[in-house]
Amino acid sequence: MMNDTTIDRLNDFLRGELSAVESYRLALQQTSHEGFGSTLRQLRDAHERRIGAIRDKILALGGAPAASSGAWGTFAGVVQAGADLFGNVAAVSALEEGEDHGLKMYRDAISEDNTVVREFVDAILLPAQRRSHDLCRSLKSYAKAS
Repeated sequence: MMNDTTIDRLNDFLRGELSAVESYRLALQQTSHEGFGSTLRQLRDAHERRIGAIRDKILALGGAPAASSGAWGTFAGVVQAGADLFGNVAAVSALEEGEDHGLKMYRDAISEDNTVVREFVDAILLPAQRRSHDLCRSLKSYAKAS
């Protein structure tokens, strides 16, 4: 039971990270600005590394990793596509909202009763998400100044 609950929770995180990668790929398709592109690739790559870590953890626990982002990815894609129509500031604001969501999700997880999830999030996912969040916030400041 605990293992199934743990795998389900990790798959929730995995779907969120898959959604983030999809959103950054969409944003990269819409920008020709090299500075934006470089930072967007860094952010996408950071989320891809978290995908790998989460998949590895799920497999180590004997579970099956989620194959797609599901409904969250569809929603994030629609939001990002709409933001792209309104320029870099709107697109980066939509991405920052996703980073805010990820930060909250991981912060909430470190107070869960599930020791496996709590320790994994505290050691791996939350520190990496904080770095992504800060990088996205700096990109938003740059977009506003441009």
